[in-house]
Amino acid sequence: MEDGRNGLPRPPRRIPANAGSLTQLEVPSRLTAPPPTPPARRPWIFGRILAGFVVLLVITAGGAGAGWFVHQQRLDINTDEVLKAAGPAVVRVLATTCGSTGEASGVLIDNGRVLTAASAVANPRSIVIITQDGRIRRANLLGTSADGVAVLQSIGQPGAPIQVAAADPDPKAQRALIGYTAAGKQTINEVGSTADPRALSEVMNTAKLGGPVVDRSGGLIGLVTGATVQAGAIVPLENLRGYAAVAPSGVTVATAGTCDQSRGPQAAVVPALQVAGTTLNVEVQHLFGNYITLENQQDFRGLQSLYSARFAQGMTEARDLHNHRTSYFFNAKITDVAPDGSYARMSYDILFAPTATGAGGQNCNRLDVRFQLVRVGGKLLIDRTVPMATAVSCDSD
Repeated sequence: MEDGRNGLPRPPRRIPANAGSLTQLEVPSRLTAPPPTPPARRPWIFGRILAGFVVLLVITAGGAGAGWFVHQQRLDINTDEVLKAAGPAVVRVLATTCGSTGEASGVLIDNGRVLTAASAVANPRSIVIITQDGRIRRANLLGTSADGVAVLQSIGQPGAPIQVAAADPDPKAQRALIGYTAAGKQTINEVGSTADPRALSEVMNTAKLGGPVVDRSGGLIGLVTGATVQAGAIVPLENLRGYAAVAPSGVTVATAGTCDQSRGPQAAVVPALQVAGTTLNVEVQHLFGNYITLENQQDFRGLQSLYSARFAQGMTEARDLHNHRTSYFFNAKITDVAPDGSYARMSYDILFAPTATGAGGQNCNRLDVRFQLVRVGGKLLIDRTVPMATAVSCDSD
């Protein structure tokens, strides 16, 4: 060439054997320029806002949940704690009357007064209240209200009164009813809230009429009244405040019953067995249970079947009627039984009208009696009774 360069063409470069199916020559990496580094991206503003919102939402939800939990705790009720607080002020009411049930629960308020169900004590001949610790106090009926509350005045101070709540609880707050069974056991049952009440018939018996409805602090917020369990209703706090006042309002003065023959509760009685539960002792318990139940029901003819021929000659139907026409036997305890079944000892309380024969103006005595027993045709019968101590008033501590 005229320019002095070699005009002959250069031979082609050899392709390495391991090049595979490359269709073009690769430039050695050391000769390849690295790709440019992209500029740093600024933070995503929307993402930061969203993340903050999520954190705020979690915090807010957590706070609301905690608040709901605390509020729910304030609505719940611990029945064990409530019973400890209010139980001592809840009493059992027993009466002999001219037609009422003679049995209820009640609650102590100030100055030895008791609120209970009027259906248990209408036209009474005698009334006693029994405290949680077993003390007995005579009581008089002061008056009754149109919604079925009776106000009693105990003779002597029976114990500390319940606290009357300052205001009605939250409508969704749980409530409880404290009352007694027919056997004299104090119980407590949840009855729901005013917004979602539980049917009283699910937890009621006749002996619980007159029982207080309390809040989670044990404060009085209602009282169950009614002529029957099915007719039971809760008298509200607003009404109770008037009945519990120093000068009660809304209460009509009541008078004592004047019937010649009155009765107490009619449920069957089972004396407490304070000796070993042997076959013989359980047989005695059955005999005395029948004896007391028939006395309370004034089935004096039926009682004759529990007496030996000798005892029946002296304790006739007419004499039983004369002695027990206003009587109610309760709180019975079998304290001793002879190994051969020849006798058994029982203590019990007996409620009667102050005008009854030998009452002397009292209306409740505590007796301790030994019953001589005989077995006739394989059946234990009462053959004789022997007082083991002088009768004392029930309300003697």
